Amino acid sequence: MDINLLYIIFIADDAWLTILKGMFVTVEISLFALVFGTILGAVVCFFRMKERRVLSILARAYIGLVRGSPVLMLLMLFYYGLLASSDLPPEFVAVLAFSMHTAAHVAELLRSAISATDYGQVEAARTLGFSKYEAFRLITLPQLFKIARPVYQSTIINLIQWTSVVGYVSITDLTRVIYNTASRTMQPMITILGGMILYLLVSYVVYGIFFFFNRNEEKGGENR
Repeated sequence: MDINLLYIIFIADDAWLTILKGMFVTVEISLFALVFGTILGAVVCFFRMKERRVLSILARAYIGLVRGSPVLMLLMLFYYGLLASSDLPPEFVAVLAFSMHTAAHVAELLRSAISATDYGQVEAARTLGFSKYEAFRLITLPQLFKIARPVYQSTIINLIQWTSVVGYVSITDLTRVIYNTASRTMQPMITILGGMILYLLVSYVVYGIFFFFNRNEEKGGENR
């Protein structure tokens, strides 16, 4: 491969800086959507598992509706429909849409993880005098984290990939920058491959973070 061609595509005329800004936008939207989506997902999961039938039905309806809808349609519904007359920046709308979409997945993930925990241990703790909150914090929560972690990792990777559609609402993210660069240089194959490598790089940073936590947990278990 011609090194000069790579220089023209990815380095010359501050192309690398434009690509870096696009990557920052992708990471920024993904990070905010993950935080807010996880919090909202925990709330929806709480309502989903509530004994009050109305709250449970509403939570189920939310999960089913949002999980079954393409994230691009949800994004366009907010940007071109519900919030079209507002002065909200497109990045805020994107975070809102992706947070809601992520919340639906996280809610179902948490519900499945809680259902998979050993409830017998909770009952034993309750008979020993632990409060309901203490039993959840000391017994259910650690098991929940361990069970949910692999799927939660995949949810994060999927979220990063989902954000590639924000260019439809005039946000210049990494995908949009790669598209513009490919059009400018007339080298779509090399440019798109470069973009894929950058997305893989971000994904492997996530894998590395989870690997670090898993490794520390294993070492902690060996030291006990």
